[in-house]
Amino acid sequence: MLFSVVVPVYNVADYLPKCMNSLLGQDFDDFEIILVDDGATDGKCPALCDQYAAKCPERVRTIHQANGGLGAARNTGLEAAKGEYLFFVDSDDYIAPEALSSLAREIHKTRADMYVFGFWYVEGEEIRPGEPPKAPLGQPLTLRACPELLLEPPMAWARIYRKELFFDTGIRYPARVWYEDLHTTPKCLYQARQIVVLPQMLYFYLLREGSIMHSSNYRRNLEILDALEAVRCYFADVGKLSQYYDALSCLAVEHTMLAAQRVLMADPKADILPDFLGYVQKHFPDYRKNPMLSRLGRKKRIALRLLEWKQYRLLYSLFTMQRRRREKNGRS
Repeated sequence: MLFSVVVPVYNVADYLPKCMNSLLGQDFDDFEIILVDDGATDGKCPALCDQYAAKCPERVRTIHQANGGLGAARNTGLEAAKGEYLFFVDSDDYIAPEALSSLAREIHKTRADMYVFGFWYVEGEEIRPGEPPKAPLGQPLTLRACPELLLEPPMAWARIYRKELFFDTGIRYPARVWYEDLHTTPKCLYQARQIVVLPQMLYFYLLREGSIMHSSNYRRNLEILDALEAVRCYFADVGKLSQYYDALSCLAVEHTMLAAQRVLMADPKADILPDFLGYVQKHFPDYRKNPMLSRLGRKKRIALRLLEWKQYRLLYSLFTMQRRRREKNGRS
């Protein structure tokens, strides 16, 4: 079997059918779907998962477990997987009809440990492209030769993995935390022998109210600092911190800015706002000299400067204008 598609499920009964339709409608058949019911409490998801397994027993398996969070559900799925490659699909998202066949063609060319691909954001009726990859496309890469791979979006669903990448290294997702992808993806990138970045846009990521990243509990965004520190310590433990210092410094800048933006849009007066850049200044004090910061666009560079100056009101206004402009463009 080529693919195991692992789908963590928790209180998403309104979204799971679209996700499953996109998986069951693939123009490819060498795959299984593992639904991991992560202790759903909505009274619908466990039964819905069982219905899919009963209807398509040759394709779908359901595993029920006590709630452990997204990371724990992914771990359960990968432990049960029979496929050569793992594809983690969030249960409120969906994939392109040709996703698995496109990936299969690439696998037969290179047999890499990881394939990274593009994605779409879905917000209401608007579908817009995610940030395009900056790494070289379509050729086998290693992190040593291309440290910029650390700066590609770290989401688990934006790539597929050879299963042995987890089993040979012992890498797993942390349970019950936010930013579990950021904890884990850089470690997988380091351990991968070959990585291929593809131009195809294969995944549709739903931006919705009620998701983790839209949670009103904005203080949990501080957990991004735990993720960044776990990654920094991992590279230090394997003796590669100096080799990847610039990439890790830029990674910290970009992701602390992202978390600060989420907190700022929830509460411009939040007392935790200085903590994000404070982490960067503590562990990467020379970040301003990092040549990789040139990858930040003009808007991000302005936002970074305002964050450094603690001009949170101005930054709030900037982000608000950007959001309104995007919404207007989406309607036009």
